Amino acid sequence: MDQPDPSQLRISDQDRHKVADMLRDAAGEGRIDLEELDERLEAAYAAKVYADLVPLTMDLPNSNLPAPMIGPGPVTRQAHAGSAPAGMPLSSPASSVAVLSGVDRRGPWLVSQTHTAFSMMGEVTLDLRQASFAAAETVINANTVMGSIDIYVNAGTHVIVEGVGLMGSFEQGRDRVPPDYGPQAPVIRVKGFALMGAVTVTRKRMPGEPGKLKKMLGT
Repeated sequence: MDQPDPSQLRISDQDRHKVADMLRDAAGEGRIDLEELDERLEAAYAAKVYADLVPLTMDLPNSNLPAPMIGPGPVTRQAHAGSAPAGMPLSSPASSVAVLSGVDRRGPWLVSQTHTAFSMMGEVTLDLRQASFAAAETVINANTVMGSIDIYVNAGTHVIVEGVGLMGSFEQGRDRVPPDYGPQAPVIRVKGFALMGAVTVTRKRMPGEPGKLKKMLGT
């Protein structure tokens, strides 16, 4: 027996209300005008299946304008972060998009003040543990449709997760290491939606750092 297409499953009133809230927020930010808001709200409340909701929110980052940069300089480095070899500039991609594919960003790289991650039936991994940041607060707009976005941070990073899961999950996972950051720590704010997919933020130890067992054994 063929499995049903998840995008054709029926939605609930709660799902419609979540999308309506996202649309109202977008209108309040000036991303869509009131006439378009009315049209999208009408379509949201008339939606029957999850696929009907996708075109209503695909072009919305679901975020406020990035916070003004604070701090002593134009680049705020992450606590315990690595750095590129001398003379080698850090790459600073503005987006990570995976459609039926995968994107994996690791090691030293420069994260701009706003970064967009999108996956449709694909996988995006953003490892920020060795990254540097162009601002004290970074906004990551993470949106997925039947895909996954995994974001890794280290102990010295303050992370705020504000996304919405629609028949999916948008959450901060269990910390693998305890948080250890001060008032000058970089802030990562993760926003967006997960439609029949998952956006997960996990705090992990630095690459190459020994785990608790190895520390206990002295190896």
